[in-house]
Amino acid sequence: MAEIINMPRLSDTMEEGTVAKWFKKVGDTVKEGEILAEIETDKATMEFESFNEGHLLHIGIQEGGTAPVDTLLAIIGEKGEDISALISGGETPSPAVEKVAVQENQSEVPSAPVSSEIPEGIEIITMPRLSDTMEEGTVAKWNKKVGDTVKEGDILAEIETDKATMEFESFYQGTLLHIGLNEGESAPVDSVLAIIGKKGTDISGVIASQAQPKAAATKADPAPVVSAPKVESVPEVKVAPTAAPVVKSTSNGRIVASPLAKKLASEKGIDLARVQGSGDHGRIVKKDIDNYQPQVGGGVKAFAPSGTESVTVIANSQMRKTIAKRLSASKFTAPHYYLGVEFDMDNAIAFRAQYNSIPDTKISFNDIVVKAVALALKQHPQVNAKWEDNQITQHHHVHVGVAVAVEDGLVVPVVKFTDEQSLPQIGAAVKDYAIRARDKKLKPEEMEGSTFTISNLGMFGIQEFTSIINQPNGAILSVGAIVQKPVVKEGAIVVGNTMKLTLACDHRVVDGATGAQFLLTLRAFVENPLTMVV
Repeated sequence: MAEIINMPRLSDTMEEGTVAKWFKKVGDTVKEGEILAEIETDKATMEFESFNEGHLLHIGIQEGGTAPVDTLLAIIGEKGEDISALISGGETPSPAVEKVAVQENQSEVPSAPVSSEIPEGIEIITMPRLSDTMEEGTVAKWNKKVGDTVKEGDILAEIETDKATMEFESFYQGTLLHIGLNEGESAPVDSVLAIIGKKGTDISGVIASQAQPKAAATKADPAPVVSAPKVESVPEVKVAPTAAPVVKSTSNGRIVASPLAKKLASEKGIDLARVQGSGDHGRIVKKDIDNYQPQVGGGVKAFAPSGTESVTVIANSQMRKTIAKRLSASKFTAPHYYLGVEFDMDNAIAFRAQYNSIPDTKISFNDIVVKAVALALKQHPQVNAKWEDNQITQHHHVHVGVAVAVEDGLVVPVVKFTDEQSLPQIGAAVKDYAIRARDKKLKPEEMEGSTFTISNLGMFGIQEFTSIINQPNGAILSVGAIVQKPVVKEGAIVVGNTMKLTLACDHRVVDGATGAQFLLTLRAFVENPLTMVV
């Protein structure tokens, strides 16, 4: 019997996954334990093995496709088995089947009767696109009512867009025969807003023809299908296009400009006849006045920089989405405050050089900081803590998370029981995590359980920065570069080596004095690293 394989939840925070690679194709034999696919989660790319055996009958998500947890990923069963009911959820046929059915019998989607007797002289006014990002508009106010005479240039209505409420004037004259949207109602750009024509004209057929596409879509709901035979539009109906050709004036010579544009032009002394309009039907709008470049002597325009605008669009990976969600939640829920210090690194530099003189031994300054932090946290469990709704939990074990930059963002592998490990052990663990993090081979359990986090950008030359707390931790330490600079020692100015660190604390968990005491203990270990190994 066929088995449905759903998108698995491969980490505690995973909400959706992306299929990075399929190792099987439809028709292949699948054995229990074989790797079906690689799934990209919010933390890593992981191999997903089959717990069933049979033939791969269906792939629900193609390579590069993303879907929520528990979405149909694949179906495994016996060769030739009918799985159409499983694919469609056992309720309705697939959209492709339904589409074919409607094509064979189009009479199942009856169309409303539409009159082909549409009188001449009818002008259909559609919802205008009044801004570059506008997708729909709301009629804030009508300045005319059905039956009123409309002159070219009259303000028909006030339209509320995504950016402002703007006056919308008529480019036609006649009688307002129909209003398609009442005040307060919204509709997409190009929807019927009004109809203007000769007084007494019967426009019932026009209204019905404009409503026809909407009626057909309603009949075909819920899944899109092929509609009834298309009713050709009648030539006499003139619909104002979205991108009309640019014109500078109307047939009577009047320049078409918005009231605000006219006001600004008057204030700036700009002749509207010299301005190229970018609005509907060449209408001059505010931005045309703002961007207007007057001509200088000899008919040569004043210099204006020119170039080609370009962008690169990068789809958000699952990791990037999760980073955005978690850091936003941390920044806006935890009251951050920051404590900055500067450590003398002369002893640490000498200590590292001597330690690395031991054969087959190599430690970094980051390893020294990680070890020092772990020992300081043992003495200050108030900092090694997290905020919970009804309590503060202080950890007496130390699991230090070390932030690692990867192509898609940032991961935080965790060095468990950091205080109990030697400097070489810490160095080996961090190096191994960094390599596997960049290859997306870290396991979810290797990125869970941190009680404190360290972010080090010193290797990039960054001297000082602040970090967002990696929840549920109560604090995070930002480590900068070691800098050689003049310092004062024993009353004399000498060349010294210093490093700046910034502790970001959740004020709900760590008070200012508590954070300061932690940094004093940390200073003692970093500036005298020998105390960490004796």
